[in-house]
Amino acid sequence: MKIAMIGAGSIGFTRKLMYDILAVPEFADTHFALMDISQRNLDMVTQLVKRDIAANGLPATITATTNRREAIEGADYIICMIRQGGLEAFQLDIDIPLKYGVDQCVGDTLCAGGIMYGQRTIPAMLEICQDIREVAQPDALFLNYSNPMAMNVWACNKYGGVNTVGLCHGVQGGHWQITRCIELWAKKEGLLAEDETLHRRDVDIVCAGINHQTWYIKVQWRGMDMIPRMLELFEAHPEYSRTEKVRIDILRRFGYYTTESNGHVSEYVPWYRKRPEEIPQWIDLSRWIHGETGGYLRVCTEGRNWFETDFPNWLKEEPPTIGPERRSEEHGSYIIEALETGRLYRGHFNVINRGHITNLPDGCVVEIPGYVDRNGINMPVVGDLPLACAATCAASVRVQEMAVEAAVHGDVMLLKQAMLHDPLVSAVCNPEEVWQMVDEMLVAQARWLPQYRDEIPRAAERLAQAERNGTRVKLREGWQGAARLHTKTVEEMARDKAAARANAAAADKGQMTQEPA
Repeated sequence: MKIAMIGAGSIGFTRKLMYDILAVPEFADTHFALMDISQRNLDMVTQLVKRDIAANGLPATITATTNRREAIEGADYIICMIRQGGLEAFQLDIDIPLKYGVDQCVGDTLCAGGIMYGQRTIPAMLEICQDIREVAQPDALFLNYSNPMAMNVWACNKYGGVNTVGLCHGVQGGHWQITRCIELWAKKEGLLAEDETLHRRDVDIVCAGINHQTWYIKVQWRGMDMIPRMLELFEAHPEYSRTEKVRIDILRRFGYYTTESNGHVSEYVPWYRKRPEEIPQWIDLSRWIHGETGGYLRVCTEGRNWFETDFPNWLKEEPPTIGPERRSEEHGSYIIEALETGRLYRGHFNVINRGHITNLPDGCVVEIPGYVDRNGINMPVVGDLPLACAATCAASVRVQEMAVEAAVHGDVMLLKQAMLHDPLVSAVCNPEEVWQMVDEMLVAQARWLPQYRDEIPRAAERLAQAERNGTRVKLREGWQGAARLHTKTVEEMARDKAAARANAAAADKGQMTQEPA
């Protein structure tokens, strides 16, 4: 079996997925083709994985290349982890919207950053799809981990002509939170002994919606419907009541808990980040994921810098044991195992909606439960989402749809209309501010936007004309957001090397990836 990993220069994610696959006994002799545009990052990751595979006595083989087509040729599976534009473009996704008052924690799924991320990524994804169609195995499956998940999967299936499934671990993360809340409640109620613990397998769920806005619409434990108790359970949890304030407030008003972290979900809706003075009351700065301004950019930057500095020490570490006991909860290896061996796997996957969620538009990308075996990936019908959940998802879906079409066709007007309808952007910016912000982001990110090649000079001229006429909108120059923390230097991180190394291993799925067209 050949698996191509595109964007393989990522710090921790490539190794994690590879070792998950190699934990399946039948896959011990898999050939991995690692591809990245950064030769340096690719070399570092390749050295690590070759050492680890040899130390575990596995017959798996590795090739590393900066030639994407070469990596994909003959592949049975293609796994995508790219971050188009790397950290340089990511910085622009955060910093330019801040000048217009748009305060993001992550900026990789929706809002101003997520929309522009899609404009950069979709052309690269469609090039990958072309290679898959032309040189991969005829029935090759494209497994995508790159954000913005829904937009990328939508474009690949509609315009790329490749069967593409999107994979995210948000459902598993929230499932664990729900499990911990039930465990705490059950002990207080005398239903569990103090020394007993629950695994998320003990709690049955159905989760449905769109990526990063998926809703736990069924939660059962020991045959009990836990949905009516969810608010009580989360408000009583000593950690989550402090770190998940946005999610708990949505739970209070919707009746259903959502998958995504506090920082993520706060930027997908119009209610929690529109007034700078109110943002601190909804977030927690103990970890970036709870809502810190530009938090994900900060940890990715720190992680990459530390990895490059500390790499020789990584090679000196004891190689990890590869086996079932160390296997992560990422869906990818389980899907491949189910398809190849017939062992049944149930997970939550991002697929094209074909009547699966009946009150969201057909053709959009939904995240729903699915079952995998030798017969393929089978997605049952969920039916209607609760109305408030559907309304929130539908608003995001229409933004995604416009953003996908804009990215594919290089349509600046549609891009601006997508930005205008984004829930948080529209809560903060007036139309003229949106128009100017988009022009500024287009000009700043020109090298990663080949589809806008003819439009970017016009955007630059509009900005210059507004400057000459004195009609530019007023900016918040120098504003760092409501809750931005300092990005540590390598010297500062060296004071706590263990923490720096852990951050570097977990920071990002794919940092330096596809070549600008």
